[in-house]
Amino acid sequence: MTGKTSAEPPYRITSEMLNLVAEISETLGRLSAPMDQAIALRLRRINRIRSIQGSLAIEGNTLSEAQITAILNGQRVIAPPREILEVRNALAAYERFPSWRPAVEADLLDAHRVLMAGLIDEAGVYRRGGVGVMAGNEVIHLAPPAARVPELTAELLRWLAATDAHPLIAGAVFHYEFEFIHPFADGNGRMGSLWQSLILTRWNPLFADLPVESLVFEHQGEYYQALQESTEQTDSAPFIVFMLRMILAAMTGATPQVTPQVTPQVGKLLQVIQGEMSREGLQAALGRQDRKSFRERYLQPALTAGLIEMTIPDKPKSRLQQYRLTNRGRQWLLEQGFGGLT
Repeated sequence: MTGKTSAEPPYRITSEMLNLVAEISETLGRLSAPMDQAIALRLRRINRIRSIQGSLAIEGNTLSEAQITAILNGQRVIAPPREILEVRNALAAYERFPSWRPAVEADLLDAHRVLMAGLIDEAGVYRRGGVGVMAGNEVIHLAPPAARVPELTAELLRWLAATDAHPLIAGAVFHYEFEFIHPFADGNGRMGSLWQSLILTRWNPLFADLPVESLVFEHQGEYYQALQESTEQTDSAPFIVFMLRMILAAMTGATPQVTPQVTPQVGKLLQVIQGEMSREGLQAALGRQDRKSFRERYLQPALTAGLIEMTIPDKPKSRLQQYRLTNRGRQWLLEQGFGGLT
């Protein structure tokens, strides 16, 4: 235990946590270096899109980063209306983000109202019935009775306002305890992520658009396992460690040098790749017949820059070899406005 409040959530401070906090703090120092304003704005936009996509995907939204980019740009997207509304609500929440205060109940309820407007009847109010945390079809946690939600949430917010725990620790503790209480009928996952980001942003503004949620989505099984282990141990240490690892990974991938210089030929290649494609398919899509020229001017430079990757990297000459975009390649396309509507 740490801190001095009367309603202290149960958690241990471990050497692994302290090492992760130190490493995150060191990385923050590097990310705080002066950056060209235009690059910084593009990076923030990309990371915000990734954050929204990740937080919504955890709860079943299927829209891609490209589709979210299109919605942000006011373009028409063919997708389920509910999923489009979820994205619009998330975009609206990020606009309100700077005005919310982490330990204020009215702001917490307002954030839920914005996120869930038009999606559920109980947007902005605590749930009135029982709920559970699901991992696939499995219930991994039955939340406390609805009658206790106001009291438990108020207690958690009082702890947050008074704790002397490091913000990186306090944010993860709050996130776990929030998911344990599960105060709303729906949207608890995205609210927990949003509020942890808010806690961290009040400590350092660089966290406002850090795409932690996209990493959590990629490690969704570990996320639920960490929640379950913390509940079983009555100690949120496993969840704290998991979240600190995700934060560090997101920070490592958020540095601006991931955007490389791209030749016109490689740019065209990135624009035609759909899923996984063979060399022959790529050449046909580009209208290139000379195999050697295609490899030297299109394929190899894209591979070397880490913009595309082989599906069978240990057998580069396999007749089954195909190529697909990497995260770096997708990021370049988003930066250039080649989001697409597929």
